[in-house]
Amino acid sequence: MLPIVSIVGKSDSGKTTLLEALIKVLGQRGHRIAVIKHAADSFEIDTPHKDSWRLSQAGGEVAAISSKDRLVIFRHLEIEADPQALAQYIGADCDLVLTEGFKQYSYPKIEVIRAGQESEIVSPPEQLLAIVTDKPLDIRVPQFTGEEVTKIADLIEQKCLAGAEDGVDLYVDGTYVPLGKAGRNLLLRTLVAMVSGLKGINQLRRLTISMRRKV
Repeated sequence: MLPIVSIVGKSDSGKTTLLEALIKVLGQRGHRIAVIKHAADSFEIDTPHKDSWRLSQAGGEVAAISSKDRLVIFRHLEIEADPQALAQYIGADCDLVLTEGFKQYSYPKIEVIRAGQESEIVSPPEQLLAIVTDKPLDIRVPQFTGEEVTKIADLIEQKCLAGAEDGVDLYVDGTYVPLGKAGRNLLLRTLVAMVSGLKGINQLRRLTISMRRKV
């Protein structure tokens, strides 16, 4: 399972600023970071009536725009997806997913609280990895200021990235399927054995398989 850490907090608390800083620090340490920002309502990031917008609106499940250095994918979703389900589209070759929002899901959270806002914590204590605040709070959770980004990155590495083992993620019809340790190890060994024997495979680090069946 790809590690996921959610940055949560009230509007204008500094979530995006913290997220930007963490991406930079963790990236400099060699980690590949995927980022997902949650939007409460429907949104449109393409330019209406441009070719790419027209193709996306035509009804296809997926539309993509590609240039020499950038790829943008528009994908229709039937229901709001869990960050782990979204990771199959954006995080297959990453080490960590950072999200802004998604407070309703039970992933480890870093909650940002700014002075002048209500200090009531919205995250369940068992989900809190840390609190970023400019005013000390009476709670037994690691607390940092917004300037202590390197210390926050240290905590993420320690709690979410240290000792990471070989892993495999299974999605069936777009839904993430948790695997027990025995099933995960069996699938991993089977895939490694099958692919390692193929001609031209010298080092196997990441593998993507997509299967389609006619029903």
